[in-house]
Amino acid sequence: MRNQNPKNIYWKLIEKEPSLRYHEGEDAVAWQKNARAKLWELLGLDLIEKCDPDFLIESKTETDEYYEIRFSFQSEEGYYAPAVVRIPKGLKGKIAPMICLQGHSKGMHISLGQPKYPGDEETIKGGDRDFAVHALNNGYAPVVLEQRYMGECGGDENGPGCHPSPTRPGALSVMPTLMTGRTAIGERVWDISRLIDVLEKEFPELDCDNVYCMGNSGGGTATFYAACIEERIKGAIPCCAVCTYLDSIVAMMHCACNYVPSISRYFDMGDLAGLVAPRALVVVSGESDVIFPIEGAKKSVELARNVYRALGCEDKLAHVIGNGGHRFYAADSYPVFNKLVK
Repeated sequence: MRNQNPKNIYWKLIEKEPSLRYHEGEDAVAWQKNARAKLWELLGLDLIEKCDPDFLIESKTETDEYYEIRFSFQSEEGYYAPAVVRIPKGLKGKIAPMICLQGHSKGMHISLGQPKYPGDEETIKGGDRDFAVHALNNGYAPVVLEQRYMGECGGDENGPGCHPSPTRPGALSVMPTLMTGRTAIGERVWDISRLIDVLEKEFPELDCDNVYCMGNSGGGTATFYAACIEERIKGAIPCCAVCTYLDSIVAMMHCACNYVPSISRYFDMGDLAGLVAPRALVVVSGESDVIFPIEGAKKSVELARNVYRALGCEDKLAHVIGNGGHRFYAADSYPVFNKLVK
């Protein structure tokens, strides 16, 4: 019987070497400039316009350790993103902010370590997902951003609303945005960039010359692409997100928010990681993560190493492998990251 499975066609197409891969001897700085411009286009960022941030502080609370400020800002006209910053008490000088991005979850309350729905407590403690707590303990001011299509921005108690299903027919979907030439990843990167604008202007306590970003799973994906695009991010910790497209996004079903049309024609994820150089990049993987398999993660890091080596900053790239699955590994990750940025 003749082959009737179209999988072989797209698989072969994605196996081809991406056209914008960096090669030894190439001008790495010029490569980064061209590659970043192409990624900007692929993410649909040229289709989003800046606007007045219309910054608003919504509430202020405090504990014995920190002040917590909830605020919102207009990321693009008509869309307001909520965020929370925790500023330690007794500061002497400024403190570097760590943008914390929850993965595919029920919302940013997970990153804050504040259970809201049944099962949240297990989710948080079962994978170091209280990112704000770990960031604060490591000497950063955590800034937790609610990501589009999650929590207050399109999700609910059942989880993110990126893709509708028969059991959630009313869920917000990222699919229509693809029809406009935009992408969910691009929108999330845009929100992170506009968040940095707000932090620079509205929070003098923060050292915005040293903005960092971290996240796991979907938050790790947003962290990764944001670090590729946004050069004000001086260090990033994408966890359980960096892997070859063939080993992960192509090999199995993922949420629609992971897909960027045409991207494999130009890059694999390891190629894109070279855009973060010479800034600090700590890729974190779970040894037994079945969604972002470890072998694909290792290939990506080695590919990124080519650009880091060309720029003379190979010591700014690290790969942390946790003894477990799809989760964050705070105790393994922060010592490595702290050494690179401090």
